[in-house]
Amino acid sequence: MKKLLLASAALMALSSAAAAADLAAAPVYTKAPVINPGVNWNGFYIGAMGGYGWSDHVRVTVGGIAVTDSTSDINGGFGGGTIGYNWQTGAWVFGLEADAAGADIAFSDSELGATFRERIDAFGSVTGRIGYATGAALFYAKGGYAWADNEMSASLTGIGTVFSESHLHSGWTLGGGVEYMFTHNWSGKLEYMYADYDSETYVAGLIPGGIGFGTAVHTVKAGINYHF
Repeated sequence: MKKLLLASAALMALSSAAAAADLAAAPVYTKAPVINPGVNWNGFYIGAMGGYGWSDHVRVTVGGIAVTDSTSDINGGFGGGTIGYNWQTGAWVFGLEADAAGADIAFSDSELGATFRERIDAFGSVTGRIGYATGAALFYAKGGYAWADNEMSASLTGIGTVFSESHLHSGWTLGGGVEYMFTHNWSGKLEYMYADYDSETYVAGLIPGGIGFGTAVHTVKAGINYHF
């Protein structure tokens, strides 16, 4: 009986030693490290934006007499949309972007029963863009062609509108901003732009030489983009 017990104990000891050896030799599995794939700015995107604009200076001629003034009296809000395409190489991002907005960037003045109103009711741009990406943020500069649809009108108390005339002003724009990719497809941006619009002639049929008008405008905007 004693020999049987000793043999059983020896067998159990050998089995335990073999199991321990197997555990020591077995590979230890750990969770694979998460690799950050980085932010991809390549491809098309569309978005919505809105903000505030104000004039920098105006160029006015009345009957050929020039008047240029620094003023921020033409001001107001706007909102619209954006479409663009990015090419990324390393940290550098190059792109083309077009945007357009409806606006109420305006000035009005009333004197002695007469009211004069000046209003940019729409504007937009087509620009090239260059940026540098760091993490999920993209810092960029942009510039190119700008346009604005401007309306000039006047009215008299008791008579109504004396004239109302609109022209499309062309010009150039330059600025920049920062965009942040907060999910795989969505980004938000903050942007500043400066636009200078060429002069156009209004009411040439009412006033000899007409009224020439051109202006430069600052805008600040916030926007959100969806990346395909």
